Amino acid sequence: MDNNVSFTEKLRSLPRNVWAVSLTSFFMDISSEMVINILPLFLSNVLGVKTNIIGFIEGIAEATSSLLKMFSGWLSDRLGTRKWLAVAGYGISALAKPFFYIADTWGLVAGVRWADRVGKGVRTAPRDALVADSIDEKQRGLAFGFHRAADTAGAVFGLLIALLVVWLAQQNAGALTRATFQTVVLVSLIPAVLAVIALAVGTQEVAVTRTQAPPRIMFRGLGKRFLVFMLIVSLFDIGNSSDAFLVLRAQERGLNVIGILGMLVTFNLVYTLVSAPAGAISDKIGRRRVIIGGWLVYAAIYLGFAVAGTGWHVWVLYAIYGIYYGLAYGTTKAMVADLVPEALRGTAYGTYNAVLGILDFPASLIAGVLWQGVGRWSGFGPAAPFFFGAATSLSAAVLMMAWGRRQ
Repeated sequence: MDNNVSFTEKLRSLPRNVWAVSLTSFFMDISSEMVINILPLFLSNVLGVKTNIIGFIEGIAEATSSLLKMFSGWLSDRLGTRKWLAVAGYGISALAKPFFYIADTWGLVAGVRWADRVGKGVRTAPRDALVADSIDEKQRGLAFGFHRAADTAGAVFGLLIALLVVWLAQQNAGALTRATFQTVVLVSLIPAVLAVIALAVGTQEVAVTRTQAPPRIMFRGLGKRFLVFMLIVSLFDIGNSSDAFLVLRAQERGLNVIGILGMLVTFNLVYTLVSAPAGAISDKIGRRRVIIGGWLVYAAIYLGFAVAGTGWHVWVLYAIYGIYYGLAYGTTKAMVADLVPEALRGTAYGTYNAVLGILDFPASLIAGVLWQGVGRWSGFGPAAPFFFGAATSLSAAVLMMAWGRRQ
């Protein structure tokens, strides 16, 4: 596309599928972010669950999701279809959410959380492949950045709704109550249903170039460059524990529930504003440079989380944390499509998500154990997971720089 075309005109030129998928993610994130961001508070404040159990729940949830992403991505390549696998995944998540209302033990919460992640696992790789198949290579970063922006805008609306519900139900109470959590769950069901409808009605299947032989779920067929890329990203991810620990850190430093929700709104606003421009910039200067910049921001922010003295420190840091997400998250997904042939994109996205999901389990478990220990050992304290995450992200950024020079 002509470089003289304005950013607004570039957005308008994005195809129907990108807009429909983005609208779907907007609605689903309204629903998910209302519940998922206060779920660690429900586990901790209402059910009295320790951080090592919260880390276990989050780690298994993400690992389950990502293993399914690998299979669903492979299946979408095998069948040559993306849309209806994605619709099925969104439907599973929508059906799972009402069960949060009746969950009264951490085991039941974990079961519903895992069912919700099954839906995410089924939908993500086919959805991402559908976006990649629908857009020209020169606009791929913009398309994924715009999708992340819409997704995160949904998070902002969802958090604002949750904040309103909490304010009306319990105002400045420091801890979350069961009744407030259940009200948030009920409200979240409406956008979840709208998400499924938007994807089913708004998207069109894209013809996919199919290989002669069925794609295999393995690294070798995806090429050496993809393998090296995944090794570096994996090093980063082992220190990238669930953001549930950031929510707990904010409460541990003194923020009440209203303050935490306000903090999350600020984060998602920054994330929304950065995502699409960052994706467009990656189309011009290269994905690698943008990813490295995001990882360096992450390292600095996690060091800040480790030494934060008050809840307001955590709030400011969490706002800046949105810059990392805006720079690196969508850009990394766009780079996956750059590294593999078109016919293997579903498999590549599935493999990418599966590997990171498998690592999410030890990452979150390590964070929980570093914080509060296990058994008789009381751990190193609240700062430890964040020092660990800063070290792994800095190491990954250095390796990405070295790989870039070799390329």
